[in-house]
Amino acid sequence: MAQELVHIDVDKPLFDLKTFTGRFQYYAWMTDPRTVLLSSDRLLQAKQMIDKCRAGEQPVSLQPQEVKYNMKLYSSAFHPDTGELQNFAGRMSFQVPGGMLITGGMLAFYRTVPAVVLWQFINQSFNAVVNYTNRNANSPTSVKQLGISYAMATTSALVAAIGCKNYWSRKAPPLFQRFVPFAAVAAANCVNIPFMRQTEILNGIDVKNSDGEVVGQSRLAAIKGISEVVLSRITMAAPGMLVLPFIMQRLEKWPVYNRIKWINAPFQTLMVGCFLCFMVPTACALFPQQCGLDSSTMRRFEPELYEQMEQRTQGNVPKRVYFNKGL
Repeated sequence: MAQELVHIDVDKPLFDLKTFTGRFQYYAWMTDPRTVLLSSDRLLQAKQMIDKCRAGEQPVSLQPQEVKYNMKLYSSAFHPDTGELQNFAGRMSFQVPGGMLITGGMLAFYRTVPAVVLWQFINQSFNAVVNYTNRNANSPTSVKQLGISYAMATTSALVAAIGCKNYWSRKAPPLFQRFVPFAAVAAANCVNIPFMRQTEILNGIDVKNSDGEVVGQSRLAAIKGISEVVLSRITMAAPGMLVLPFIMQRLEKWPVYNRIKWINAPFQTLMVGCFLCFMVPTACALFPQQCGLDSSTMRRFEPELYEQMEQRTQGNVPKRVYFNKGL
């Protein structure tokens, strides 16, 4: 008896992305850090299978669970705009291992200015890769813009970190010095992401109708998307960097913990990893990746781009337009 082919629409989400719960399930599935261990050849095989399914050439022998697993690999490793294989360090699936190592270092080594400078430099280098990898790829970014955004983010992080450290060391209890890394991360995110994606703000990004057809460009869409990404990134880091200092303050009062000096950095790194396992999908799920914007808002605040959209659609302007905000 011939095996019946179960066709799966690979472009249709497996989860309800209109709800927070559905988005959380999707990002927990998509940001699985185990996918980072797979080779580029295996990921390209997943892309080839997805392309075949899109062309209606799904092999009869391919089981539904295999299709879904390849969808997971494709979503985790390829850019949604270009379909290009992303740098492994910039993928959201690398946020848990990469973020836990760097954040653990920032939290463990915060007492001296050289340590603060070193770990903030490492963190901003990592953030620059992540921000560039997860941008809206329809807006090109020059090498000069990348360099400026990297320098500005690193500078803002160091100013926030060293400024808070010097001020809190004189004016606040020792506990507050443990929050220096979070102050630096929050300040840098407010600078790094907008600068890295400044082309989108200056020129606008493609906006589409409900059928996925590009109908125009919008700077407001870029601002909205980037603002949501900034909030998501700060939320992602907040629990680990704000709760862990209280835990460490308690632990360091235990004589048995203080006798094992070497455990400090590994323990904080492991704890950050536990927080990130939950917070990466939570932060990504705060806002839909495919954002919406009322065209009436465009008409009010960017009339020239609205007029161009009117011309492009021959007066059939959709009430609401959609765009990829990035991650």
